[in-house]
Amino acid sequence: MVGGGPLLGEVRVVGAKNSALKLMAAALLAVGESVLVNVPDIVDVSIMAELLRRLGCAVEHDPAAGRVVIDVPERLGHRADYELVRAMRASISVLGPLTVRCGLADVAVPGGDAIGSRGLDLHAAGLRSLGATVHVDHGYLVAEAPNGLVGAPIELAFPSVGATENVLMAAVLAHGTTIVDNAAREPEIVDLALMLQAMGAGIEGAGSSTIVVTGVAALRPVEHRVVGDRIAAGTFAFAAALTGGDVMVRGVDPRHLGIVVDSLRSAGATVTPEPAALRVVGPRRPRAIDVATLPYPGFPTDLQPFALVLDAVATGAAMVTENMFEARFHTAAELARLGADVRVDGHHALVRGVERLSAAPVVGSDIRAAAALVLAGLVADGVTTVEGVDHVRRGYVDFAADLRALGADVVTEPAEDLPAVVLGAGRNGARG
Repeated sequence: MVGGGPLLGEVRVVGAKNSALKLMAAALLAVGESVLVNVPDIVDVSIMAELLRRLGCAVEHDPAAGRVVIDVPERLGHRADYELVRAMRASISVLGPLTVRCGLADVAVPGGDAIGSRGLDLHAAGLRSLGATVHVDHGYLVAEAPNGLVGAPIELAFPSVGATENVLMAAVLAHGTTIVDNAAREPEIVDLALMLQAMGAGIEGAGSSTIVVTGVAALRPVEHRVVGDRIAAGTFAFAAALTGGDVMVRGVDPRHLGIVVDSLRSAGATVTPEPAALRVVGPRRPRAIDVATLPYPGFPTDLQPFALVLDAVATGAAMVTENMFEARFHTAAELARLGADVRVDGHHALVRGVERLSAAPVVGSDIRAAAALVLAGLVADGVTTVEGVDHVRRGYVDFAADLRALGADVVTEPAEDLPAVVLGAGRNGARG
């Protein structure tokens, strides 16, 4: 049969990409050897490891063991070159640690972004509140604090995860107390705070909208386990719901997926939380669900493309609203190539479900878009080729292998320019 069947079985997710990279940056705050475990074997971890090496650290990365050892010297470099920052925007997370450790940080402005944009503007404003001078010089965001940073009240204009993380990492070694209002509340923020607390930082309120940081003179290196990846877990949860499958997703705290679980249940899936796991049993055909992305604990923008795919094959019609990133609807145009009935108007997408998609070549524009299009291929008649799966490798350890273990017929093929994922018949038979 051409097209995929229901996904069946068990999959384990490892540490969160969005946490591991920031924890690696946090290691810069303490001289000596810090160890991270449950680290995902993804391209971005290798990029961050190289960035830390160029700053003077000795980094040992054992991908098979999920272990990274970072030995931080007394004297650090302070320049994060564009070559690495353009490859991974999370490199901006070294800004706070370098500013407070070195009194100076030069971090390349990520490609396509400017100081006036919401993301970098919030990072800069937070450091300015702590006493740093911040400006852009020849494509680099330069923060200077030769006499150290001083705690202060900070109210973020938007609960940015990256800005919250940079402020936290700078404030832990600042003089006095910092109160961060309208802070991001994501589980990855809590994970960072837990590591910093183990290093000796004074932090209260992580996971709430107000975080209080009492600066200390020095921190110590630690060993820390990276929190489970809720976005990867959500990906496989949507895959089960989409295909009418039955998948146990292990390695994640189901409480971190509260609104996602609610949405999947609204779509007709049966979701059973367990300690560090959740089981998702999909319906014969899902019901369309309205989704609006918001900062945590709202629906995560990283899972919005998967909601689009689910609605594309659901009964009924639904509205998907993107409140976080204006360019996040690239997936919609590619889904239309697969026969989806989707209309985009600004930051809204109206989706009317069809019974099944029809195979076509498509291109993924980012990590989640590419992964979502792979799942779309599982519910499309014929063989779907997805280009741009090099993006997927930045967020998932071995996405194709995990899907094959659940019964999908997925192969990766090297192409001249971009790799491709090809989806054909699933070995589990027809859906339902």
